Amino acid sequence: MAKLTKKQKEAASKIEKNKLYSLKDASALIKTVASAKFDESVDIAVRLGVDPRKANQMVRGVVALPHGTGKDVRVLALVTPDKEAEAKAAGADFVGLDDYLQKIKDGWTDVDVIITMPAVMGKLGPLGRILGPRGLMPNPKTGTVTMEVGKAVQEVKAGKIDFKVDKTGIVHAGIGRISFDADKITENAHEIIQTLIKLKPTAAKGQYIKSIHLSSTMSPAIALDPKAV
Repeated sequence: MAKLTKKQKEAASKIEKNKLYSLKDASALIKTVASAKFDESVDIAVRLGVDPRKANQMVRGVVALPHGTGKDVRVLALVTPDKEAEAKAAGADFVGLDDYLQKIKDGWTDVDVIITMPAVMGKLGPLGRILGPRGLMPNPKTGTVTMEVGKAVQEVKAGKIDFKVDKTGIVHAGIGRISFDADKITENAHEIIQTLIKLKPTAAKGQYIKSIHLSSTMSPAIALDPKAV
């Protein structure tokens, strides 16, 4: 087991063992236990009572965080020439089509989100082995395959994120930065938790929200009371 540093021990000592915190208290506490010199990311991990191996228990969706992620999201818009001006005006960092498709084939994936149009998806199919493992493949369900390119770019830039339960039944998501006020962390976390509750599969039986943990890049995780969110 890795040895804890002095800062890590100090942070861990501020979190009561076996205590389940309210979302509001956890959001305030996370700011006091973070000790890195950079603006740490605040992350949430929600364990769901689902079996992701079964299609009727897959949980996937999008959520617009009220206060954004605090991260400068790099957006690539793979669009036809008639949509380029719209994508650029909305704030896309990279706009084009064939040149960027070739760059991706050559291994370039230095973006966070790719937005495209239905007519272009056929060209992206062969790039699935590159984009899929990185979570970059556009999907109509997450709003990244659309004719409303400008709107999609604006939403992503403003804090719209997509999430998907992993094979262990956990949803991980970045919901802000340590520099955020505690209230903003609370509101962002509340938004994604409520979205997950609305997406509960009818096939899921028993307790749905099994556990929730809040953490920052360098801090220990804080356990939340699923009943107090």
